[in-house]
Amino acid sequence: MPLPRKILLVGGSGFVGTAIAERLTRDGVSLIVPTRRLANASHLRVLPSTEVVEADVFDPAALASLMEGVDGVVSLVGVLHSSPGTPWGPAFARAHVELPTKLVAAARAAGVGRIVHVSALGADPAGPSEYQRSKAAGEAAIRAGSPDVAWTILRPSVIFGPGDSFLNLFASLVRRFPLMPLGGASARFQPVYVGDVANVVAECLERQDAVGQTFELAGPQVYTLRQLVEYVGLLTGFRRPVIPLPEGLAMLQAAVLECLPGTLMSRDNVRSMRADNVASGAPQPWGRRPTSLEAIAPCYLGTVNKRGRLDAAQLRRD
Repeated sequence: MPLPRKILLVGGSGFVGTAIAERLTRDGVSLIVPTRRLANASHLRVLPSTEVVEADVFDPAALASLMEGVDGVVSLVGVLHSSPGTPWGPAFARAHVELPTKLVAAARAAGVGRIVHVSALGADPAGPSEYQRSKAAGEAAIRAGSPDVAWTILRPSVIFGPGDSFLNLFASLVRRFPLMPLGGASARFQPVYVGDVANVVAECLERQDAVGQTFELAGPQVYTLRQLVEYVGLLTGFRRPVIPLPEGLAMLQAAVLECLPGTLMSRDNVRSMRADNVASGAPQPWGRRPTSLEAIAPCYLGTVNKRGRLDAAQLRRD
């Protein structure tokens, strides 16, 4: 399957989208990147053959216009928080279910035959959280595009790299607080490097054997949330005592945090951590070797040194 020459990158202005945009333009792919406000994607304008367009991707008419002349779609839009609802909250419904449905309909109408959809590890119609269940419903909407729209679904674990909102969040917290009361401290994660995610997206667009497949994306190592927070403290030089909270207290903490601006944690996030966020098999497709957290995180969280890497190994043994 030849690499598509023009891609509609939906959700391309964020952390993961920027990495994918940089990777695809290195391959000579032209990009259309819609955004609600041009300022949000101004950093992408320096990339060759990239057109940033102010558009509402939830508007079917706008989507129809964006689909003109493209060969494929990469779908990245996702949200971590929503007010609660049945079967899931309105923000989850809009971003995770309604948008994939609209993308498939617009692609089919325009004759665009390829879509790569980035979902999430843990997406499950019977998952413990609204986030996980809505992600699964979005995947179902993508699969419903067959046979007109050839799809691939990617399920990454938490994604790390410069500019991430996961490790950087904890780096901010350990700098500000003398101790870390932590819900879900024993929850297990298998963080994946954003550069690996971008490379797999690019490969999926040109491989015939990626069509109709769902791939998990993870790193080489599994950590508990406590280990990750401790490692962030190590790298930043702000090692803080971690106090694991039972789920009842974690839910109470999250309920308070939901009331604050810029939600750090929600009760739905706590419910998500009931299920381990780890790959069920190979961490990446086609025998790819995932990039380790220890190879990247010291470069943007603190001083690069051997001690940071060696102590991380000790944290995993504790």
